[in-house]
Amino acid sequence: MTPRSCLAIVLAAGEGTRMRSARPKVLHAIAGQSLLAHVLAAVAKAGVRTTAAVIGPGQDAVAAEVARVCPGAAVFLQQERRGTAHAVLAAKAAIAQQPDDILVVYGDTPLIRPATLQRLRAPLADGAAIAVLGFRPADPAGYGRLIMSGDDLVAIREEADASASERKIDFCNGGIMALSGASALAILERIANHNRKGEFYLTDAVEIARSMALRCVAIEVEEDDVRGINTKSQLAEAEAVAQQRLREAALEAGVTLIAPETVHLCADTKFGRDVVVEPYVVFGEKVTVEDGAVIHSFSHLVGAHVGKGASVGPFARLRPGTQLGDSSHIGNFVEVKAALIEAGAKANHLSYIGDATVGANANIGAGTITCNYDGTDKHRTAIGKDAFIGSNSALVAPVEIGDGAYIASGSVITANVPANALALARARQVVKEGWATRLRSLKSLGKKKAHSRD
Repeated sequence: MTPRSCLAIVLAAGEGTRMRSARPKVLHAIAGQSLLAHVLAAVAKAGVRTTAAVIGPGQDAVAAEVARVCPGAAVFLQQERRGTAHAVLAAKAAIAQQPDDILVVYGDTPLIRPATLQRLRAPLADGAAIAVLGFRPADPAGYGRLIMSGDDLVAIREEADASASERKIDFCNGGIMALSGASALAILERIANHNRKGEFYLTDAVEIARSMALRCVAIEVEEDDVRGINTKSQLAEAEAVAQQRLREAALEAGVTLIAPETVHLCADTKFGRDVVVEPYVVFGEKVTVEDGAVIHSFSHLVGAHVGKGASVGPFARLRPGTQLGDSSHIGNFVEVKAALIEAGAKANHLSYIGDATVGANANIGAGTITCNYDGTDKHRTAIGKDAFIGSNSALVAPVEIGDGAYIASGSVITANVPANALALARARQVVKEGWATRLRSLKSLGKKKAHSRD
């Protein structure tokens, strides 16, 4: 059987007014990704191959996000904001291609799941013209109500237009809708602006379809699946739901989270088997942790790849471009950026390693830094395998430390060091006997003279 074709229309024209932000609403983020990115990802994972996004005037940043996340998506402009049906019809050229199914989703509903979108499409294959997601909130006030007759959806009534008896209904409109491609355009073009706001409501599509003797249904889902974001408070609530889902998925995959509620994950965080994550760890975008690695408490990882059996933290920071080899160690108060730490290498204390390669089994002493920035450009440091870098050393890039070389503690290295050599770059120690005693005596005498003048 040939799979049914599907067009997803993502409505992303909303502004950030109620968010108290100049940023478009759909570009605010949860779990490290924009609301819009979450929706586009769900659409793609649901098997949709054709996507259209509808944006508002001047929303170049939204268009750019669509292109970044879903490069093949078409972008349509809703010049005037005249309701949801008006927004959908902005993508009329895509609808006119008559896909089997059309999904209408919103760019500010980041918790929608691919499985939910697949459930929504299922009735269309059985002959329904429209399927709508519905939910039962604890307080239905403010939501449109789904008017049912048995298993059939009769109408969607906005609360402002609902009768007293209709307002008692607790089955509410989730907003997300699927339409059969065969009848979608005929239904959408018949929607009139007869509501109180003078807008074109997508919800009117149900009664129009019924008047055309077409069947409409409602699919009940959890409220989180259709949770829309309009305020910073709602953004925080959605973040909490997303984090809980991600933690549950990690635990189900075999990750040990010592205190799950304290770990902050990103939507694209990837874990291998037998990974252990201690409390209070933050994972930013593009982090992969391979089998058997341990991430100790209070560490922050972004754009990093952690090899098998590696150890990170506590209080470590891995910045973008970090690659940790198998069984490597990055310890407390160590920061790594754009660096390759090869297998078995160690930097256990209080160091900065940026724009560098650290060879296998090398040891980086406490307080060591790679001086990678000269005020204008970044330069690289190459440390060979089995090298030993003494504590409190500064390696001024560009510089190369050969395999097996030793750097004496407290050295400032500005030139290449050959393999298996010892490099010392510090002033010779000078000791002046009795100097401290004489200094204290002079200071004491000065204080007595000052008091006598007072």
